[in-house]
Amino acid sequence: MEKEGNSKVVSGIKTLFLLTLAACIMAFNLKSFVNTGGLFPGGLSGLTLLILRTGEEFFHVSLPYSLIYLPLNLIPAYVGIRYIGKQFTFCTFYVVFLSSFLTDMIPAIPITYDTLLISIFGGIINGAAVSLSLIAGASGGGTDFISIYFSEKKGIDVWNYILLVNVVILTTAGILFGFDAALYSIIFQYCSTQVIQGLYKRYQKDTLLIITSQPSAVYGRIRALTHHDATQIEGVGLYESSERHILYSVVGRGEVDRVIRSILEIDPKAFVNVIKTEQINGRFYKRPTK
Repeated sequence: MEKEGNSKVVSGIKTLFLLTLAACIMAFNLKSFVNTGGLFPGGLSGLTLLILRTGEEFFHVSLPYSLIYLPLNLIPAYVGIRYIGKQFTFCTFYVVFLSSFLTDMIPAIPITYDTLLISIFGGIINGAAVSLSLIAGASGGGTDFISIYFSEKKGIDVWNYILLVNVVILTTAGILFGFDAALYSIIFQYCSTQVIQGLYKRYQKDTLLIITSQPSAVYGRIRALTHHDATQIEGVGLYESSERHILYSVVGRGEVDRVIRSILEIDPKAFVNVIKTEQINGRFYKRPTK
């Protein structure tokens, strides 16, 4: 019991550290990259900047970032509590609150004034910060809540669809403030989305086709590691006209390397074909979001 308690404390400290680091990176990115380049990063942060800059440009009113961003996150937070998980939502709101507070407090430290460099590297940094939050069991807030809700319910990767929604916000920004910043912002959002897809793979899946002489042992290992099932298909190897056992299974992309290593430990001669899976329908085990 004592070891289990210590493990929970260590896990909690690690989560808090990752979430705090993510919030600090988000705030730094907004002040030193996004604001310097006059970009609109999409999502609720982009909408917040659009409102703030509209107020400054047309009404000469300057408002704190947190005054707009925090209220905009209330409805997505409700979706999170209702459909995703309380712990996930509370951790996310910690990131939202801390990043908003830091954005208002820390000074801007411009790294470069080249808008293209800002768009590319600012997007990469933003994607890395959001990925840190997701890995720690939270998100960056805003539309992340919505995308994760649909991912949980439909089991599909929706980050690219969120990118399309953000284009609407950027088009509005382009009409009001010029399309140069809006177009550069699309580059920013694209880079961010690709980094998230590369680093966070919870909702991405791969199909495994495994030809093995030990199907029962291989299936047992897949089941133990991933909690996913498999289907056994009997076939014939045409070159040698010999019987072949084929296992068909779908697993999370982040589990593939571990599963393959384990399969080869059991059957070093196993042949494994990994196929990218766009969408599945039917029962599929999902690790719960707390």
